[in-house]
Amino acid sequence: MNKNRLEAFSDGVLAIIITIMILEIKVPENNTFESLKPLIPVILSYVLSFAYIGIYWNNHHHMFQVVKKVNGSVLWGNLFLLFWLSLIPFGTSWIGSQHFAAVPMSVYGFILLMCAASYFSLQNSIIKLEGKDSALYRAVEKDVKGKISLVCYILAIPMAFVSPWISGLLYTTVALIWIIPDRRIEKQINK
Repeated sequence: MNKNRLEAFSDGVLAIIITIMILEIKVPENNTFESLKPLIPVILSYVLSFAYIGIYWNNHHHMFQVVKKVNGSVLWGNLFLLFWLSLIPFGTSWIGSQHFAAVPMSVYGFILLMCAASYFSLQNSIIKLEGKDSALYRAVEKDVKGKISLVCYILAIPMAFVSPWISGLLYTTVALIWIIPDRRIEKQINK
């Protein structure tokens, strides 16, 4: 199967997700800086989620640069990833509107955990199809950043009930880890 349709569809879904998130931010009724103050949590949640969507888009793009073929398992794995990513606007809106309260923060963390798990599952479907001698396998064989991310999400979900700010710090830490460009796949392409 050709991977181009999968990539184009994924790009479209991610663009729609970002559009939905920005449309959730309501314009203040007044024209003062003071009227922006209640929107600070909403804008902060948007910035964090925008970074996450950007990170997934970037890594998805890089991953498919080394993919030679796809099959039904890869297509379904990609849809599973897109399903969880499509829930990010819900989580974003909830944590922003509820000023980072415990339950919304834990649910947001669960969504992020499932995004990471589904990305990992997609990656494994590709490796199963292409084999352990594939460029993707060689690139992600020692996935330290991925393991750190999973641990942070698993810790952050219950920590939301201790301190939502600790959860937020863990989510931000994961985003910062991944904002630094991941050169593993580029190294495989350049070999």
